[in-house]
Amino acid sequence: MFLDLHNAWPPPEPWSPPSRPRMTKTRERMIGWLLGFNLLMLLVGPLAGASVLEILVPLFKR
Repeated sequence: MFLDLHNAWPPPEPWSPPSRPRMTKTRERMIGWLLGFNLLMLLVGPLAGASVLEILVPLFKR
């Protein structure tokens, strides 16, 4: 078993994540709008896709 006694003391500082500043109110509002838009598109997107398919199917059946 190997025991490294070179530079064994003092022990290293405990790791801590780097601190980041809080988001500004403008950025928080923008993220809220983006989340809302994505949720809306989650519900509306499949309906729009179905409408496009209903238009394309008769065009290719000719």
